[in-house]
Amino acid sequence: MDAGRRLGDRGGQPLHHASRIAAREEEALSIPFLREDSAEVGVVQQVAPGVRRILCGNPGPFTWRGTNTYLIGRGRVAVLDPGPADAAQRDAILRATAGETITHILVSHTHRDHSPGVAALAAATSARSYGFGPHLTPPDQGGEGGDHDFRPDVTLPDGAVVEGDEWRVTALHTPGHCANHLCFALENEGRRGTLFSADHVMSWSTTVVSPPDGDMAAYMASLAKLAARDHDLYLPGHGPPLPDPAPFVAALAAHRREREQKVLDALREARRATAMDLVPAAYGPSLDPRLVPAAARSLLAHLIKLAAEGEAVRDGESFEAR
Repeated sequence: MDAGRRLGDRGGQPLHHASRIAAREEEALSIPFLREDSAEVGVVQQVAPGVRRILCGNPGPFTWRGTNTYLIGRGRVAVLDPGPADAAQRDAILRATAGETITHILVSHTHRDHSPGVAALAAATSARSYGFGPHLTPPDQGGEGGDHDFRPDVTLPDGAVVEGDEWRVTALHTPGHCANHLCFALENEGRRGTLFSADHVMSWSTTVVSPPDGDMAAYMASLAKLAARDHDLYLPGHGPPLPDPAPFVAALAAHRREREQKVLDALREARRATAMDLVPAAYGPSLDPRLVPAAARSLLAHLIKLAAEGEAVRDGESFEAR
């Protein structure tokens, strides 16, 4: 979720309070966030049949308690999202798999809290890395939160299957939070019951969607893609496991649709405005001023989507309603 750190770059102040926006949204829309988590940093936790979780000690406003690393299988193991370049997390992964062989390193997306740990883990194990591809947004175009060093050994297009001993996952391209974001559907004993939802759907918070790498239209399409699938458990990139995810995903989509309607209504009333201009109307007058830059980035994503759909016209940083 590290891309969120760039949200304050254009707003003139650093952002360390994004989770408060999620809390306000929870109050307003009753999104059933899960804010209690029994995981301990560096300690292996069984979270699903054949799946273990290790919480990385990188807490923050966009990572919450830290990044989740998942171990898939037994004996010959896949590691999903080794996390940041963190020696303690690498050592925790190696301790947890002592006597086993790490054969695959899967990467959900190239934000700095998910993929930089690949290099050290690959060096220690000789395992190959798998991902959609390198980070797609250059730093000078808003990609400051990306891991621009990562290049997967094996690229995974949408629908690609990766399998090992007694496990099999399908890569699902789910852009929105990050252009190269993948979720992974795991077959559990022949059932497609578990989804590694990474940062596209997190149990503790809404997802940062910040242009240009973040794309609201893509995010909504990816939500619909997941909603059409049959999964009874999501294992997110941050936060605890999410059982019965269908109502949660529906609530997330409803929240975004409601926010978009507020943005469109405010733009029609203003006739011409920037994303920053629309923050009071969309979020209300009581929004903490420190949250305004993050809110404006989210609204910009909505405005870009509205322009693409013909509901608005963009002129530089300003938009007009049609």
